[in-house]
Amino acid sequence: MNASDAEPQSAQAGSPDGAGSRHARAVSIHGPPRQAPAAPAWLVPAALAIIVLAAIALRFAALDANPGGLFPDEAAEGLDARRILHDPGFRPVFLAGDGGREALFAYVVAAMFSVLGETTFVLRATAAGLGVAGVLAIWLLARRFGTGAGLAAAAWAAGSLWLVCVSRDGMRNVLVPLFGALALWALMRWLERRSQGGAILAGALTALATLYTYQPLKLLPLVIAIWLLWLRRVDRHTWAGIRPNLAAFVAVFLGVAAPMVVAAVADPANYFGRAVAVTPLNPDVGAGGDLASHVLRTLAMFAVTGDPNPRHDVAGLPLLGWPVFLVALAGLARLWARRRDALHALIGLSLPVFLLPPLVATEGGSPHFLRSLGLAAPLAVAIGLGAVEIVERVGAMRGARAARIGAFAVAAGFAVLAAGSGIAYQGRPVADRYEAYSYPLVALADAARRSPPSAVIVSDYDAMVVRFLDAASLPAILAPPDRLPAGTTVARVLALQPDDLAAATGASAGARPVAWDPGGRPVVWEASP
Repeated sequence: MNASDAEPQSAQAGSPDGAGSRHARAVSIHGPPRQAPAAPAWLVPAALAIIVLAAIALRFAALDANPGGLFPDEAAEGLDARRILHDPGFRPVFLAGDGGREALFAYVVAAMFSVLGETTFVLRATAAGLGVAGVLAIWLLARRFGTGAGLAAAAWAAGSLWLVCVSRDGMRNVLVPLFGALALWALMRWLERRSQGGAILAGALTALATLYTYQPLKLLPLVIAIWLLWLRRVDRHTWAGIRPNLAAFVAVFLGVAAPMVVAAVADPANYFGRAVAVTPLNPDVGAGGDLASHVLRTLAMFAVTGDPNPRHDVAGLPLLGWPVFLVALAGLARLWARRRDALHALIGLSLPVFLLPPLVATEGGSPHFLRSLGLAAPLAVAIGLGAVEIVERVGAMRGARAARIGAFAVAAGFAVLAAGSGIAYQGRPVADRYEAYSYPLVALADAARRSPPSAVIVSDYDAMVVRFLDAASLPAILAPPDRLPAGTTVARVLALQPDDLAAATGASAGARPVAWDPGGRPVVWEASP
């Protein structure tokens, strides 16, 4: 993270009159000026390789056992991926089930299923692989601001507990850091090259990120619109350079977006329903006195508060923690100081816009780390720039040797962060993730699979877990409080509650437990039909 690596310079300042000739004479008399030794050529690729290996280790270690269980939203992705794989007529862009979902992740899972098998491990391994790809995309984005910023941003992303948690669940949320970084990178590439090809690539990646990943990135066009208006007002030279290709950008964006737009127009209630349902526009959510608390907890998530949902976080730890938060503040100061530069302005504008989803969506616990995922890529850049800023200031005050020590300290800090994330995640006992990952539903599916033919009593939402895990020998599935149809031949009936068994079989007694939670409480019950 030498100062020379901090950020590319668009131009070099000229020297005062006569300075050049005096410098030439000095060189001829005293030889070339002394310079700090250049970093070895292998250092950057070696550092990036270590970062990627750390990202892989944190996302794949013990993935077959941790987090365990299978949440119904994960099962929904697996079921749709399986249908995409086996049903040639099923090629959706938007999936109507489970509250409505963009289908891109399910297609990627289907591709992995075709090679590695249709299992929970492959579902989650697909997400883990996309999480590693997200770290590389963040490197690609942040290195536009210099090698040091790129390495620091990638190092944070690789070891961030927030992004590790997201990458180990088999859900489409994991696409956000990857496509958010790629879209911002493509916009910067277009800005620098000012070519039609750059506009086309930026339009395509922006449309994919906006409409085919997950809710927070739907605000990406707002970021771009504000940024373009800013360019037109503040940097007319850059605006004049990209304006001729703006039509190509818009045309490609609309072309890639068209299938999803058609899906939204065909079923607006389903497409927009989930977004509306989590905001105060839904009367069941409301706001009232809780709104102030929600906003404060969300704003404090970077250093003080954590997500109460055990699928999104571990032990309610904050998004960054104080040390990284202070580095991010240094990055924000650097972004503000260089706000008239188009690249810095794009990142600076992204941060407040992508903070809106967790602020506006008040349903569920707060802060909500999944709704904050739009921040992942620009926040990583801010952290990378903050690390460079700190190293540069140390160098300016104490010299080059101190700057090298500072760079080493920053790298060591990110290594400690990664180690701490791994220990925190892997150290969680099963009891802390039992209900969050629907272990009882997995036990229910296992019990039905052990003694076919069986019937299970479970809600339509929870039944997705049974349908995914027991696809080879699917039990009869009843929604409580339905009765078992007369003439149904099953060995036993299984349920999560003994009362559901009584309602289904007509028997008031005879239910017996067959699975227990870590505290010894029965969670799956069976009875004879």
